[in-house]
Amino acid sequence: MSTVDSVSPDATSVPASWRAALSGVLETREARRLGGFLKAEEAAGKRIYPPQGSRLRALELTPLDAVKVVILGQDPYHGAGQAHGLAFSVPEGVRVPPSLVNIYKEIASDCGAPAPGHGNLERWARQGVLLLNNALTVEEGRAGSHQKVGWEALTDAAVAAVAARAEPTAFMLWGNHARKKAERVPGLTGGPHLVLTAPHPSPLSAHAGFFGCRHFSQANDFLEANGRGAIEW
Repeated sequence: MSTVDSVSPDATSVPASWRAALSGVLETREARRLGGFLKAEEAAGKRIYPPQGSRLRALELTPLDAVKVVILGQDPYHGAGQAHGLAFSVPEGVRVPPSLVNIYKEIASDCGAPAPGHGNLERWARQGVLLLNNALTVEEGRAGSHQKVGWEALTDAAVAAVAARAEPTAFMLWGNHARKKAERVPGLTGGPHLVLTAPHPSPLSAHAGFFGCRHFSQANDFLEANGRGAIEW
């Protein structure tokens, strides 16, 4: 049974490996405001994605001490059955979203790995790829609706916790929102980490530099050079 089963994050719902790093944030007024907001939205009958039990799935599948790569998304998919707690990922049986189609195309070009035929990225998460959105919930049909309601404090702290560790980690920053989030993390650049930037993989911007960025092979070369082992994309 998942330990992540509350409406909003608190000390008991956050996976154990992340609690020390995030405990300070969970005690703030902003976290309490987030909890109240989510409860009020659901009490009003609004559909919130992903469902309770999977909102902190990225932290659950990728413990802090296992993070090798960080990929930052903006917010969850806002269609029924799509979001399940991992950035860019959808459950098996759900149509692969366009951005992930483009991610798979770049992996095929960069690493020679074929697309798996589904959009479930849990296999990456279990290898140490933290697939973290900026906001961890969204209202059905309203992209970006839960930005700036309190999630950023938690997800900023999670990124900062990874950046503060001595273990070399690859950060893939796609699009302006990911770069801006990384800019809020002190000490991310200039440390032991590899920071890779590119346009977002969406159909609107993938041809502006995401295709050909070779982030996946660069990350693996970096991880292997630092004795951390490559990701099987």
